[in-house]
Amino acid sequence: MKSMKPIEASLIAAFVLFGIAVPEAHALDTVRVGKAINDIWVYTPLDVGMAEGIFEKYGLQIEVSVMPGGAKLQQGLLAGSLDMGLGGSQSMALAVKGSPIVAVASLAGAPREFAVLVSADSPIKKVSDLKGKVMAVASNGSLTEWLTRHLSIAEGWGPKGIKISATGGSDASVAALLSHQVDADMSAAETALLIEEKGQGRIVTEMEKYAPDFITQVVFTRQPLVAEKPELVERFLRGLFASIAYVKSHKDRTVEISSAVLHLGKPLTGRIYDDQLSILSDDGRFDPKAMDVLKESFIDLGILTEKPTDAQILTTRFLPVKP
Repeated sequence: MKSMKPIEASLIAAFVLFGIAVPEAHALDTVRVGKAINDIWVYTPLDVGMAEGIFEKYGLQIEVSVMPGGAKLQQGLLAGSLDMGLGGSQSMALAVKGSPIVAVASLAGAPREFAVLVSADSPIKKVSDLKGKVMAVASNGSLTEWLTRHLSIAEGWGPKGIKISATGGSDASVAALLSHQVDADMSAAETALLIEEKGQGRIVTEMEKYAPDFITQVVFTRQPLVAEKPELVERFLRGLFASIAYVKSHKDRTVEISSAVLHLGKPLTGRIYDDQLSILSDDGRFDPKAMDVLKESFIDLGILTEKPTDAQILTTRFLPVKP
């Protein structure tokens, strides 16, 4: 048996003599976090924070699940199999219809992470060629559907100037595009860039210019968790936004981690980093102008008949987040 060093023995003796408890290592609290999909770069600060031990500083161990879309993310939260979720802002409207899921922070702004993708041999060369064509979207009532309808309205074709095909997810949308079952795909920019790099497709337009004031991605949790364990929610948010701060000041390490998560080469991931870094929120606050456009989108999609109040769809209890 290894003998104790004199200084160690003295310290323990002092603790015992004065009735002071010997410090013990505390177990980390586990937080189960879902991502709506895997191929969006703005979700990867979560992975960076895990890799760099940032969440551990807040006493947390993160378990990540990747879901096949926003609907499944909401189901996981409802079922209690997830504690927190990173997902599209359109799901915020579900709270008005009685869902106990609430947005607790804004994650990303303008839709720079989305682009219109067509196959390499497509006759579609410019945005005007999309009129009357069929666009693949992840699901009905999704952010990708709203972006498609918003593009159509902005081009003067009305909300149904582009036909919608809900495929059920990103992989299904790409498969439908490459097999010519649809004419275009409202795609995650990361996927679109990869398909373009492979020579299988072309990006017709990026979507930020169609909604420069918007909130695309938010952080969700369950209302009961906010009520019963607010400090756990707060610690998760502090860890997440500390991770975002790290991402913004450590490009090389971030690219190394996120390229592995997204299964993309480092040069392409570096390009995505440069392009999307500025849409990440620093403190989770919901911009009022962007929120107004977001609320209008709920009506555009027929999810709601009137604009909700902030209190119906989000809480500012933990904002601004201060890591």
